[in-house]
Amino acid sequence: MAFESLSEKLNAAFKKLRGKGRLKEADIKEAMREVRMALLEADVGFKVVKDFIAAVSERASGKEVLESLTPAQMVIKIVNEELCALMGSENAKITISSKPPTIIMLIGLQGSGKTTNGAKLAGYMRKHNSKRPLLVACDIYRPAAIEQLKTVGRQLDIPVFEMGTANPVNIAKAAITHATKNGNDFVILDTAGRLHIDNELVDELKQIKNAVNPTEILLVIDAMTGQDAVNAASSFNEALGIDGIILTKLDGDARGGAALSVKAVTGKPIKFSGTGEKLDQIEPFHPDRMASRILGMGDVLTLIEKAEQAFDEKKAQEMTEKLMKNKFTLSDYYEQLTQVRSMGGLSDIAGMLPGVDAKALAGASIDESVITKTEAIILSMTEHERNNPSVLNSSRKKRIAAGSGTAVVDINRLLKQFEAMQAMTKQLTKGRLPAMFGGKGKKGLFGM
Repeated sequence: MAFESLSEKLNAAFKKLRGKGRLKEADIKEAMREVRMALLEADVGFKVVKDFIAAVSERASGKEVLESLTPAQMVIKIVNEELCALMGSENAKITISSKPPTIIMLIGLQGSGKTTNGAKLAGYMRKHNSKRPLLVACDIYRPAAIEQLKTVGRQLDIPVFEMGTANPVNIAKAAITHATKNGNDFVILDTAGRLHIDNELVDELKQIKNAVNPTEILLVIDAMTGQDAVNAASSFNEALGIDGIILTKLDGDARGGAALSVKAVTGKPIKFSGTGEKLDQIEPFHPDRMASRILGMGDVLTLIEKAEQAFDEKKAQEMTEKLMKNKFTLSDYYEQLTQVRSMGGLSDIAGMLPGVDAKALAGASIDESVITKTEAIILSMTEHERNNPSVLNSSRKKRIAAGSGTAVVDINRLLKQFEAMQAMTKQLTKGRLPAMFGGKGKKGLFGM
């Protein structure tokens, strides 16, 4: 995570406060000095840090904190609230045009990730907002830019409009006409970038803006470039008037200062963040959730959303009923493994849990080879064998091993794991499971 180092330093500062019963102003000044150093080292702008520390110090030095029974917790609460305010307080959504199509113009420096994140955004809007997106290749200068857009478009099954190396303004206008005729209600213009902002680039972007009147102009910036990204955001905003920001590479080993500075400097919200290389790894930016993660409080809401996307509600209900009746099969066992796998690496999941050290699980992930082997074994069984593993004698196991390219010892290991899981669920159904899943007269998890 981008804020790993910052999180460690902030938590070290707060740990000193927690060790004290009552706080004096000197204790708060010392803590604020450490917070200031941590933010500066995370590449947060000097003026932003100065204003942030002043706001926190003023609130933290008040009577409410100094006389509180848990002053350290009150200070952390204030820092959390001020971090939220710094990043925009709440998630800012993309404006949807009342008269389709909604036109999103993506701008940014070369290498910031416009093309890939344009495709990610298109995929997100189709999946979560039922849009019919169209990607438009307006970058005619960068070698292979058009091919790259077509490639990611194919991978997501999203149409791409291109006219080769024609004038970008004409491409944008023709694309809007094409979208209107073909029912594409969400158009993303992938414009050209440069290694740095110049007059020629700005003039072209202004011409495209005037020609198509975009619903929103979103600036794509790379979190790993730190303060340079904030400076670029400020320049683009002055030249074009941006509506929001997509912050990419937040999963990298960046200092993360861009996320904390860019809203304060430009006044424009971060609307989305890129959280990985895969084309589905983009999510709305929630300042409150990010602040919680920075302070080691976890991000349970995002974890729940990930789980909801991975797990089908109807299937979950069916699975509950099977568990209650102790009719959990090997097919069900495999399905659960694949759904957990789709939620991502263990370190990503752990980072969202309060009090869990994600760094200790860095790079940890669900072993794909184990799931692949499990799949091969289960799919080599007959339906009768999957539903009744007790019938698997020596000859059947040899046949399954030959069919799945595994050994009998692998099949025995899988069956032991499955039996252990069945035994555990049997115990739970006698105890807490009915209440958890909504037993008679109780709300349970599903009832909530």
